[in-house]
Amino acid sequence: MPTIEFEGETLEANTGDDLRRTLLDAGLTPHNGKAQYTNCHGNGICGTCAVEIVAGEAADPTKKERRRLRFPPHSPDSGLRLACQLSIEDDLVVRKHPGYWGQNIEHDEP
Repeated sequence: MPTIEFEGETLEANTGDDLRRTLLDAGLTPHNGKAQYTNCHGNGICGTCAVEIVAGEAADPTKKERRRLRFPPHSPDSGLRLACQLSIEDDLVVRKHPGYWGQNIEHDEP
């Protein structure tokens, strides 16, 4: 079983489950603020569940995910992924950034 590290918590996940549902089932959320109420519920169209995969291997982005990440405030070059479209295949360390869509990427100071 893969493990997910998110906001100081370590969860076990089933291979093939999507990251968003796994986090929600554990009482965690990939959404910031009001986005936890005003999101697309895993349909891959709102972009509010964008997260960074800090460590681990993730499956390639889906077509739907790539399409959404091309529109502002996201950028296809940001490296962010949509938790609702990400199939868990391996251990992952996941970080959520600030901003309604999680788009305000914070870089660690050297």
